[in-house]
Amino acid sequence: MTKTYTLITGASEGIGKELAWFAARDGRNVILSARSEDKLIELAETLRKDFNVETVVLLADLSDTSAAQTLWEKATEGRTVDTVVNNAGLGRNGAFADGDWDRELTSINVNLLALTDLMKRAIPHMKEHGKGRILNVASTAAFMPGPGMAVYHATKAYVLSLSEAVAEELRGTNVTVTALCPGATQTDFFDQADMHDVRLIKMGRLATAKQVAEAGWTAMRGGHRVAVHGGINKLFAFLPRIVPRSFVAVIAKQFLART
Repeated sequence: MTKTYTLITGASEGIGKELAWFAARDGRNVILSARSEDKLIELAETLRKDFNVETVVLLADLSDTSAAQTLWEKATEGRTVDTVVNNAGLGRNGAFADGDWDRELTSINVNLLALTDLMKRAIPHMKEHGKGRILNVASTAAFMPGPGMAVYHATKAYVLSLSEAVAEELRGTNVTVTALCPGATQTDFFDQADMHDVRLIKMGRLATAKQVAEAGWTAMRGGHRVAVHGGINKLFAFLPRIVPRSFVAVIAKQFLART
């Protein structure tokens, strides 16, 4: 029987780390990718010991526009990858006009270009081998414009749209695409995006990375196209369908404002 592997980007911490745990728990061999070598090696050793699965560590900085191609070539060298989890993501809080372009470009490269590149390479590979699943970590940000995090919201809207469109193209095949849309989650994302004094983060108890990962993993395994985790988040996702978009932007601006 041919060994198959699950490739997970942004696997060193947060949602990606928890998704790696669920994959290994299900007996799947995992290919862990991120920029932090020490964290990946530690995770790989833990999963190998606890679940007796094969673990592979591949370092990749997906802000480099050639990194996704290199990562895919290394991941599939002598291996069949039948599951891809595009979890790596970046964001920045602050006015668009005042922002550092390098940071915005990095977010675009990671959230949008690398994800698209990996999907483009993964789908033919999966179809050739008869099956496959792709889980793209989007966000509830995908459902609305985000004054104060304009680029991040725009990239996640792209991820959701791309995921749904390609999922429809793949209807009738054994390859599925799922977009996971969590709301604010307890991860290091907020440190990186400088968001700890944002109203949204202070409003209430945030979901854990494990809760979000479990929802996404279950939805992907079930072949669902979109998974929104949490009741309040489902409300936020539904709101733009019934409220004028100009008003949605006003609401989002209030939630993303610093207190």
